[in-house]
Amino acid sequence: MGLLNGKKALIMGVANENSMAWGIARALYNEGAQLGFTYVGEALERRVRPLAESVSSPLIEQCDVGSDEQIEALMGRVRDVFGQIDILVHSIAFANRDELNGSYLRTTREGFLTAMEISVYSLTAVVKAADDLLTPGASVVTLTYHASRQVVPNYNVMGVAKAALEASVRYLAADLGPRGVRVNAISAGPVRTLAASGIAGFRDLHRQFAERAPLRRNVTIEDVGKTALWLCSDLSSAVTGDVIYVDSGAHIIGVSPSDAIRQ
Repeated sequence: MGLLNGKKALIMGVANENSMAWGIARALYNEGAQLGFTYVGEALERRVRPLAESVSSPLIEQCDVGSDEQIEALMGRVRDVFGQIDILVHSIAFANRDELNGSYLRTTREGFLTAMEISVYSLTAVVKAADDLLTPGASVVTLTYHASRQVVPNYNVMGVAKAALEASVRYLAADLGPRGVRVNAISAGPVRTLAASGIAGFRDLHRQFAERAPLRRNVTIEDVGKTALWLCSDLSSAVTGDVIYVDSGAHIIGVSPSDAIRQ
């Protein structure tokens, strides 16, 4: 018997086999969950559909989270296929590439609003649309990053967006808690994903991370998946409104060992 036998999960945000959302999907599937997936556009569909089919997904749907109509249509399909859902995974973020290079001061109004709508409001929009589909005891999980709390070069408006996303997690947790629905975020260390490739200097950040983190290693999508499995199972039944770090301990370090030696 798997931890999630009989559970139904909607996974939003898989881009390819290197996505953290795919690491989560595999972990949930291996413990018995039935999965549904979303994608945006034909290019992503070509990547997502084979992955979804590899785990026998009965639901693979287009959903642009910038459209309330598409979100509502998605939830209609979820109702038709699953009836209700026990798990909702939100791994969606976007900022214009020009906003992820150089100074945060250069952020445009349009770029700021785009990042906030897709990376932050989408969580609220999706949970609101799924409200009557979430079973008592359901789990909602989103993905964040430590740049929400400390400055990371070039992360810029996405750091601000992740801070707002974490605040949204707390407010949603308070709203849904009386029904037994839990809302949490995973703050993962840098992982080589399609989204990360748009951040200037990411390769150097990824390389230096293992030198700085207490565990002296980078994070994998499997690491993220295992923590998501815990958050989506009854093993974390009293955990909500939290940000759980999966970053080899990097967030606890103020000065890297090499910097301390030089001082």
